[in-house]
Amino acid sequence: MPRFLSAKPDARLIPLPWGTPLADWPAEQLVALPRGISRHVVRFIRVDDQVYAAKEVIEHLAIHEYRMLHDLMRLDTPAVEPLGVVTGRIGPDGEPLDPVLITRHLQFSLPYRSLFSSGVRQDTVMRLIDALVVLLARLHLLGFLWGDVSLSNVLFRRDAGEFAAYLVDAETGELHDVLTKGQREHDLQIARTNLFGEFCDLEAGGLLDEALDPLSLVDAIENRYRELWTELTGVEEFGGNELHRIESRVRRLNALGFDVAELDISTSRDGTKVRIQPKVVDAGHHSRRLMRLTGLDTEENQARRLLNDLDTFRARTSQGHVDESQVAHQWLTQCFEPVVDTIPPELLSKRDAAQFFHEVLDYRWYASQRNGYEVSHVDAAHGYINDILRNLPDEAISEDAMEQLPEGNRVLANPFDPSQGYADDTAENPYDPWEDDPVTDDVAPSPFGGFDIEALRARAEAEGKG
Repeated sequence: MPRFLSAKPDARLIPLPWGTPLADWPAEQLVALPRGISRHVVRFIRVDDQVYAAKEVIEHLAIHEYRMLHDLMRLDTPAVEPLGVVTGRIGPDGEPLDPVLITRHLQFSLPYRSLFSSGVRQDTVMRLIDALVVLLARLHLLGFLWGDVSLSNVLFRRDAGEFAAYLVDAETGELHDVLTKGQREHDLQIARTNLFGEFCDLEAGGLLDEALDPLSLVDAIENRYRELWTELTGVEEFGGNELHRIESRVRRLNALGFDVAELDISTSRDGTKVRIQPKVVDAGHHSRRLMRLTGLDTEENQARRLLNDLDTFRARTSQGHVDESQVAHQWLTQCFEPVVDTIPPELLSKRDAAQFFHEVLDYRWYASQRNGYEVSHVDAAHGYINDILRNLPDEAISEDAMEQLPEGNRVLANPFDPSQGYADDTAENPYDPWEDDPVTDDVAPSPFGGFDIEALRARAEAEGKG
């Protein structure tokens, strides 16, 4: 009988065929969703209206990752939500099976690997890179050593006009009070190696835009990380008559989406020099403010955009003297909720509510410019739905997700497992003398207990000449 380790158990998972290896689960219980490459067997499983990611992995790693993801959730870090670990699995032959780690599928998300495809725009590439860099910097500020940064281990979601990156795999992660420079550099080197390898893999498969160079991409990621880290933690010195630069530094960090909880400020004895260094920096400045005012839980750039509309509403209604929380409630009931309520039920899978509102604001600006008068939020929402939203692909899970999903112009051989390659890969494997016929007695064993490699090579050469 399998055992479930879970803080939030879902009883609907219990009847699933845990006695079957994950690779052999029936297709009717699986969902074909795009994902990265994994060293483990990973499947997306559907349980009524919920979709979970299931990964088969040895027990101590499954429990370690489950607890590590819980720690990241506690620290309000962008990561997938852990649901539980299934242990005590026994296969049909009576042999034990590896446990399964279960995480909740992140709605409206796609793996980074699927984004770097043919035709992707340069500005989109840079925004994806920036989101990945921000995620890595946030993790390092928390003292999290990832140890396995890769395109396959990161998901993205739309965040207003930008992207937000989410950690998927914490199997190799370690949480410390603070990371040393050496630990950060080690993580950065792993990221560089893994990312370069994946970019080269995509390039070799014809899935990377020809304008993108793998080496230039990893150089850009490393350089942008160092620039952001310096902005977040670097020491700044200036004259005693330039104290306004303290506020400027805080404003720059706020603009990047970070709160400064503590500044280390020291002055020279004569007061002519001031030295500042942020000591405690927390991500989510705008999203926390929006949550405090309205209860809306959004991505950082979505929050920034919604707060701008809230500030505009406050000015338009001449309520600068009114308490901000009261104005926020009015904006929520008079602007945000009426717009979101216009989405037809059959289109709810196109965008989440905050992203929809952000895109309606863009549409509203263009519509107002075109018409010569200010278009209302609700009228803009109806126009956006009819002109644009109906033609957009779904970003949440739909019934069509059960169909085989293409990558670029190619179709996966197994829609549930991209590691098996593509259906059109019909070429035979290259000849490998080490995996040829069983070794015969004419190959002498080496003195170390194995077979003599030189003898194997000699035999392969002789067969080639013959």
